[in-house]
Amino acid sequence: MPWIDPPTPLAFATSLALETGRLLREYAQQATFHTSLKPDKTVVTDADLAADRLILQRIRDAFPSDHILSEELNPTVPGSAAPTWVIDPIDGTANFAAGICYWGVSIARVVEGWPETAALYFPAIDELYTAQKGQGAFLNGRPIHTVPFEGQPVAFFTCCSRLYKRYDVKVRFKPRILGSAAYNFCAVARGLSVLGFEATPKIWDIAGSWLVLEEAGGAFHPYGP
Repeated sequence: MPWIDPPTPLAFATSLALETGRLLREYAQQATFHTSLKPDKTVVTDADLAADRLILQRIRDAFPSDHILSEELNPTVPGSAAPTWVIDPIDGTANFAAGICYWGVSIARVVEGWPETAALYFPAIDELYTAQKGQGAFLNGRPIHTVPFEGQPVAFFTCCSRLYKRYDVKVRFKPRILGSAAYNFCAVARGLSVLGFEATPKIWDIAGSWLVLEEAGGAFHPYGP
């Protein structure tokens, strides 16, 4: 449905994340999705594709001059300076297909190479993370902040399943593998986790949670292999 008045990017992204979440919840509750493997051996479902189609159409209606980079249907963009929406229709697809709760949609708008707007919604646990550059980060409308390493009686760090295959990790905190790169960094942003590691993320996995993390007072450090 086209917007009557031009929306702000954050209002638009938030509304679209919630709309996409409702669609995905219907697929999950009815188990009406087909699962297959992509050439890179990662999982994709027809719920991913349906969500991607919905998001692409909504952005094209509301922001026709912007580019769109999405995991499933539009994984490349032309090289230009136009703002770019970076989309993961389901981050944590393997969790989604297995009935594990840590999965959700990530929508970010990148301007001049940096994320400026983000909305991520995890429908199974009803958590909506939002951020606008310079305006803080929020969980379901409430401000969130990272926590310091020290002084935590019970602390853990989040990571992906490939971390220990690629790196020699020596961290004094216990690891937790949640199965969603986006949620890993949102968990750090809200103070649930003290650190987050992802060994092989794609930009659509992290663009939204990157901004949420930084706006919550955290730091994002990309490293090569």
